[in-house]
Amino acid sequence: MRYLSVAEMAKKWAVSERSVRNYCAEGRVDGAFLAGKTWNIPENAGKPDRANKRKGPQETLLDILKEQKTNKFPGGIYHKTQIELTYNSNHMEGSSLTHDQTRYIFETNTIGVENEALNVDDIIETANHFRCVDMMIDQAKAALTEGLIKELHLTLKNGTSDSRKDWFAVGDYKKLPNEVGGMDTTLPEEVAHKMKALLKDYNGRREKTLEDILDFHVQFERIHPFQDGNGRVGRLILFKECLKYQIVPFIIEDNLKLFYYRGLKEWSREKGYLLDTCLTAQDRYKAYLDYFRIPY
Repeated sequence: MRYLSVAEMAKKWAVSERSVRNYCAEGRVDGAFLAGKTWNIPENAGKPDRANKRKGPQETLLDILKEQKTNKFPGGIYHKTQIELTYNSNHMEGSSLTHDQTRYIFETNTIGVENEALNVDDIIETANHFRCVDMMIDQAKAALTEGLIKELHLTLKNGTSDSRKDWFAVGDYKKLPNEVGGMDTTLPEEVAHKMKALLKDYNGRREKTLEDILDFHVQFERIHPFQDGNGRVGRLILFKECLKYQIVPFIIEDNLKLFYYRGLKEWSREKGYLLDTCLTAQDRYKAYLDYFRIPY
């Protein structure tokens, strides 16, 4: 019998190394054993179910998020998701607001500063992002359309300094060419056609797996349909689609940012980079669900 390491099995199963160790520690991998501090895993061991999807008539995460949002329930998974998703996604795009400042805006709709200058756009986009998360929860089961995506961009950028620029099309596709990470993106005159084709292909798949959702995300970011805000809009769509298909959502935090960018860049050659990064982020969100005693 040939045995594989945690790293080798993680690559084979397209999950994080942490997940493999957890599976072994929980006794969910037949034949796996510890030698010192190292797990030895049979090469032919089957991958345990990640239990992304809820089974039976139990209340779903989406149900709970909607209920807590409607009731303005403080300190629950809705509250946690709003702050973590908004802070991390905006922070990736250069927002100067701290985690505490983001939380304070959500909880009090005010912000207090002392001996500090804050960028007004960062504050506006934080408040707008909270509305975007609400929008994705409310419309989680709706079909993904150009109209919905444009509305999401309009909500995110409304009232910012960009919205006052003639060349910046808030809530509409870009007018000027742009690039991301030093790479060219789709030219403005080709965006509408590319987006229609992408959505037709994606919506043509009856059931969506995590890989399907990530593939859409990669293609969306490569088109880069808006002048700015593409990353945040793309990650909000990820959140919505995971909720729709009862897949545990995930939030890309700062320590995963570079791995996430690498995964986007290398997707066509190696899907494992982005999958592993998102599964690692998903494990973190599962820890939130465990804390709030929400099954998944």
